[in-house]
Amino acid sequence: MAEDKNSEMSKYLLNRVRELEKECVQLSNENNRLRTSYAQRIKWLEEKKRQLENEKIQMEREIRRLRSEIERMRTTPLIIGNIVDILENGKVVVKSSSGPHFVVNTSQFIDRENLVAGARVALNQQSLAVVDILPVEKDPAVLAMEIEKKPNVTYNDIGGLHAQIEEIKETVELPLLRPDAFKKVGIEPPKGVLLYGPPGTGKTLLAKAVASETNSVFIKLIGSELVRKYIGEGARLVRELFKMAREQAPSIIFVDELDAIGAKRLDSATSGDREVQRTLMQFLAEMDGFDPRGDVKIIGATNRPDILDPAILRPGRFDRLIEIPLPDKESRKEIFKIHTRAMNLTDDIDIDALAVRTEGSSGADIKAICTEAGMFAIREGREEVSFFDFERAVMKVLSKYEEGKREAGVMYT
Repeated sequence: MAEDKNSEMSKYLLNRVRELEKECVQLSNENNRLRTSYAQRIKWLEEKKRQLENEKIQMEREIRRLRSEIERMRTTPLIIGNIVDILENGKVVVKSSSGPHFVVNTSQFIDRENLVAGARVALNQQSLAVVDILPVEKDPAVLAMEIEKKPNVTYNDIGGLHAQIEEIKETVELPLLRPDAFKKVGIEPPKGVLLYGPPGTGKTLLAKAVASETNSVFIKLIGSELVRKYIGEGARLVRELFKMAREQAPSIIFVDELDAIGAKRLDSATSGDREVQRTLMQFLAEMDGFDPRGDVKIIGATNRPDILDPAILRPGRFDRLIEIPLPDKESRKEIFKIHTRAMNLTDDIDIDALAVRTEGSSGADIKAICTEAGMFAIREGREEVSFFDFERAVMKVLSKYEEGKREAGVMYT
């Protein structure tokens, strides 16, 4: 009996040990699981903490930026003035926008080299001390003018006008590209060139070609753009135009329809005429102040040279007067070839016959004829332009041109 009890006790104890070992393994696994879960939780919380800290930093930066913006908006507005004179004791004489002159101090953070007479400055409203240098004021009307860095026009795009091209090369191109040649000979190059002739003969095209060949900035304006309503506005516009041309140098100023401001001055003039005359006098003064060997050249164009003021035509201003006439037969042939070189033409095109048919036409008329001939082909669904299309275009364009001349009462020969 005792042995049976011992055997049962041993079995019980063995079973109990196995159960405890199983429980121990389960508890160990559970402990490992909890440790892994805890570590992941800690890692997630640390990552979340870093994200919140980054958001906090960003919010603090945004708060500082907004506070700075609020402070900037609350600051006292500055007064705009101009420096009149620089004094030896570090002070400057300024003229405020309201009119009076003041002797004021300057901020130590301003570069002393920028403190020059005429500079625009910002003044503190209380002490009127100079706190900043402002950029040069530019008129929006000047900035809105037609400016081309390098026109895509060459002498090959001009038909005829060979003598005129040579003249303008000598007058405008040579001083810009070879100023030393004039210095060696000991003469001053011409300051300006006036192109005159009927409308549509290529005056603007010639000016653009010169700008392209000399890699110059092309500044084009119409003379009437310089005519302003208020006294002094036109003269100020002229000053800023020439100033911009100097900043953009090498540059060419092309004034089309020069007679709008350059007409002869009369004794019986209205207030509007007198303002135009003031603009003309400022224009003449700017031309007189030009360095002939400088990098800025002036080209004028007009259809009415007979009404220009003698002061603008005298030597020293527009030194060279170049007539741009209506093209002759050979020139018309060249112009037709230029405007048709990109067109898809049939084999029956006779350029000589077209040149004869268009006697008295300008280059603009010939371009309109080529365009109209192409339109006839497009209307009829063809991809080639025939000689018949050109004949119809000549009749259409020139009949309208002759009718317009009869209505205007002007005949260009």
